[in-house]
Amino acid sequence: MSDYILSKDYFVKVIEDLITLVDQRKEYYTELDSQIGDGDHGINLEIGFREVNKNLDEWKKLNVRDFYNNVGKALLDKVGGSSGPLYGSFFMKFGLPIKSKGPDEGATFEEFIEMMDKGVAIIQKRGKSTKGEKTMLDTFIPALETLRSEYEAGTPGKEAMEKAVEAGKEGLEFTRNIVATKGRAMRLGERAIGHLDPGAASAAEFLEVFYKDMP
Repeated sequence: MSDYILSKDYFVKVIEDLITLVDQRKEYYTELDSQIGDGDHGINLEIGFREVNKNLDEWKKLNVRDFYNNVGKALLDKVGGSSGPLYGSFFMKFGLPIKSKGPDEGATFEEFIEMMDKGVAIIQKRGKSTKGEKTMLDTFIPALETLRSEYEAGTPGKEAMEKAVEAGKEGLEFTRNIVATKGRAMRLGERAIGHLDPGAASAAEFLEVFYKDMP
């Protein structure tokens, strides 16, 4: 086990910065979604993270596991479309691997990898999907696989996450070249080729926040 610990402050800052990110990028996500979907991805995410922001000060008093569970529930309750159930479930499951329940304690990097694993696994389960189907999993799965393999090979934690982010971006770019077999974009068939998947785009930028906030 490494001595690279991610503090509670780190996990809170990630959510604070995701709130800012969504506010800044909502129009970009919506533009991508208007090309192959319902055109509401950015709008829906903003609604959800606005609700998270309302409750942030109160939730900061909780341990990381309960903090993320509340974030996930807010997204699940407030966000329409597919992004609410998927991102909501991701964050609800994200905190489960943390063994310590102290209100001010963080997580080991090994726990962090398992947190990512739990989150991605529930997206796969709820979406009945995997990579190669033009969804956010085209970002999340290669990022997670790279994170785990790099860290197990001895790459330091933050550097492993940097490589994971790059793998996720490559996965995002891959969505431009494939047809969709899940979601609204499935209706377009080959007309979806040439367009990035909006969920994969938001996932790539979410992962970058997790990386940039690491000490």
